[in-house]
Amino acid sequence: EKKIFTVQGPYPVIRGLLRARGWVERKFHRASSQPWWQHEPSLGTLETLHAPWPPQEEEQEQCVEDPDGNHDLMSRLVQDQVPYFIWTNHCSAVNVQLLRHDQVLNHYTQVDAFATKEGLCRNLRNLPWFAQADPNTFFPRCYQLGDADERQAFIEDFRLTAARSLLKMALERAGDTLAELEQQPLKPSKEPGESKQVPMSQIPYSMPPTAGPVSLLPPRRVEEALWICGQHLASLRHHDIDGDFVFPCMMGTNWDHFMQDYYRMTHEGAGLALSGAQTEQCRSMLQCLAEHLPQLGMEGDHNVWILKPGAKSRGRGIVCTDQLEEVLQLAGGCTGPSAQVNKWVVQKYVERPLLIFGTKFDVRQWFLVTNWNPLTIWFYRDSYLRFCSQPFSLRCLEPSGHLCNVSIQKQFRTAQGQQHPQIPPDLIWSCHQFQSYLEQVGQANAWHEVMVPGMKAAVVGVLHSTQHLVGARKSSFELYGADFLFGEDCQPWLLEINTSPTMAPSSVVTRRLCARVQRDTLRVIIDRKNDPACLTGAFELIYKE
Repeated sequence: EKKIFTVQGPYPVIRGLLRARGWVERKFHRASSQPWWQHEPSLGTLETLHAPWPPQEEEQEQCVEDPDGNHDLMSRLVQDQVPYFIWTNHCSAVNVQLLRHDQVLNHYTQVDAFATKEGLCRNLRNLPWFAQADPNTFFPRCYQLGDADERQAFIEDFRLTAARSLLKMALERAGDTLAELEQQPLKPSKEPGESKQVPMSQIPYSMPPTAGPVSLLPPRRVEEALWICGQHLASLRHHDIDGDFVFPCMMGTNWDHFMQDYYRMTHEGAGLALSGAQTEQCRSMLQCLAEHLPQLGMEGDHNVWILKPGAKSRGRGIVCTDQLEEVLQLAGGCTGPSAQVNKWVVQKYVERPLLIFGTKFDVRQWFLVTNWNPLTIWFYRDSYLRFCSQPFSLRCLEPSGHLCNVSIQKQFRTAQGQQHPQIPPDLIWSCHQFQSYLEQVGQANAWHEVMVPGMKAAVVGVLHSTQHLVGARKSSFELYGADFLFGEDCQPWLLEINTSPTMAPSSVVTRRLCARVQRDTLRVIIDRKNDPACLTGAFELIYKE
C-alpha cells in the first residue's frame, strides 16, 4: 500500500500519527561512520544538509513510545524500501529532482521568494501586477541595504518620514489631535458585551519634554517640513504602477541641519511654535498625505526602523533604532564591505501597535499550501499570541519590549519586575483567550471581521506575488508560520513567513496547538486523498484558483 514514511527531525507527533494509520517508518542511518545522507539514494539525497544533524533548533527530538520494539523491527524490514511520505526539517535534506512522482514531500523548492526577509522585501512590490491589492496596506515598507538604489531610497524615506513626524509632533504639542489621521487603542466599553467600531484618534507616544527650559526650533523648520511634504505629495499624485520608489527631488534641503533639529525635537523635547496658519497647513498636508500613504497612521512620529539580518531566524541580530546613522553603521553601509550590507534589510517599525496590558504581542498564524498550480491555500483557524516580557515604550528600544520571538524573550523571563501581572509567565495566549479579551474591551467583532480577513488577504497576496517563482512540485505540500502584528485599529501587518515553523511545545498552549496542526495537516494531505469529504480539523480552504 506504499505506507512507508521517513521523518528527519524532532517530530514525534508526526511519527505517532503515521504509525497509528498503519504506516511504517524507514529510519535514517545515523550510526554509520559515513554521513547519513550518503545512505539514502531513494530519498534523492546527494549532498550534505545545509543544516547538520541534529538540527540547530530549540526543540529536541523526542522518542515515540515503542515498548515492545515492534516499530523498530518493522523499520529494519523496510530499510531498502522507498518511502512514500517524507517529512524533513529543511528542503535541502532531499534532492527533489531525484524523487519519484508518487513520493510526497513536505517542502517546495525556491520558497526563499517569500520565506526570507529579502524575498518578501523584493517580491511583494510586484503584487499590483498579479492582483488588485496594495502591499503597503499589510506589509511595512522595507529596503534591501545591499542594493545601492534601495539604500538611497531608504535614506530618502527616512528623511521624508522625519519631515512628517516633525509636523505630527508640532501639532500634538500644540494640542491638535488629528483624530482622523491616527489610531485608537482598545478601551473597555461602558457596558459588558457592548461592541463598537474601532475609532481613530491620537495616542501620545511622543517623547515628553525634558525638565527645565524648553528650547525652540527655528520657525523655518515648519516651513521646510511643509515644503518637503508638499514635494512628496506632488510625486505621489503622479505615481503609476511602473514606478519603483516615489521620492521627490529635494536637492535644496540642508538635510544635516534639518535632521539635527528633528532629533532635538524627538529626543530632547525641543519645542516648535506654530502660528494659526501653520497649524491649518500642517493639518491639511497630513490629511492629503493620508490619502496616498496607507502607513501614515502606524508609522507614528518617532521614525523607528527595525534592522534585520536577511536570512536569519528566531529574532537573531535584529535591532530597533530611530537614528539613520546607526542603521547605516550597523549594516556596514558606511564603512563595511558591500558583502556585509547584502545581509541586511531595514523595515519601518510599527510604532502604534495594539497592546494588551501595555505590552506588545504578535500572532503566529499557520497556513498550508497543497498546490501552486492551481494555487491552493488552507488557513488554520487556531493560532497563538507571543508577548514581550516588558512593557511597550518607544523611549526604550531594547528587545525585551519590542521583539516577541520566544527565543528572544526567554532571555528576559527571569527579570519580570515590570511585567504586567495578567501577562502569563510563559508569555503565550491562544487566539481564543485573545478573543475573550477583545470581547471584554468592547471589540468582540474585531477578530472575525477585521483581523482574520486581513491575515487571509495578506497570505493570499504574498503567494500571488511569488507563485511564478516557486518550484511547484505536484506531490509536495508545505506548512508555513506567518507572524503578524496588529495596529491600534486592529489591522494586521505581516512581519515574516517561516518555513518549518517550530513544533516545540514551549507552553501549555503551544503543546496543544502544535500537536493539533500536525494532526490536521496529515488529515488534509493523507486522509483527504482517499476521502475528499473527510474532516480537516481547523484547516479552512480559503483559496483555490
